[in-house]
Amino acid sequence: MNYNELAAKEIIEQTMAALKGRNINPIFVETEEEVLQKIKEIIPAGATVMTGGSTTLNEIGFSDLLISKNHPWKNLKDEIMDEKDPEKQSKLRRESVLADYFLGSVHAVTRDGEVWVASASGSQIPSYAFTSPNIIWVVGTQKIVPDSNAAADRIKNYVYPLEDKRMKSTGASGSAIGRWLIFEREIMPSRKINLIFVNQKLGF
Repeated sequence: MNYNELAAKEIIEQTMAALKGRNINPIFVETEEEVLQKIKEIIPAGATVMTGGSTTLNEIGFSDLLISKNHPWKNLKDEIMDEKDPEKQSKLRRESVLADYFLGSVHAVTRDGEVWVASASGSQIPSYAFTSPNIIWVVGTQKIVPDSNAAADRIKNYVYPLEDKRMKSTGASGSAIGRWLIFEREIMPSRKINLIFVNQKLGF
């Protein structure tokens, strides 16, 4: 299977309908510029914001926007990076899972609406699964797959080798699949999960 190919319109529509049935709010945009504007519309001024490590957020310019500080939010990652005491920094990282808005991406979305995430450390998983009241996932439509078997295969045989190569290029020893999250549905009425499909190849 070609895990690098953008999904057809009818498959995107089918997947978005399935996500709605799982209490995940699907949004479709065509371009990186549109998704960045949509994020700005969703997050209110003054909200606390945290991100997981994400090639997708880098590619759409959201990471650069946070670094620029030219935004109306409180970026918790700024506080973490500014803190030099290791114990205090670790405490801030733990507290960041409570951010009002946690943003990142996912590694596969099945046509029937399952959302799959793999992680080395699992640092983003608490927020995705429970602790943050608002989640924004930005997802290139090439990540839509037929079913759960294809989702697992995409992660193990496509995503992981690319992420491992990327990590090694930074001088690290490589990556690992240390945690899995299969997001079936949102059952808490107080939480808002937005999944923004972008009709471009983004991330792995």
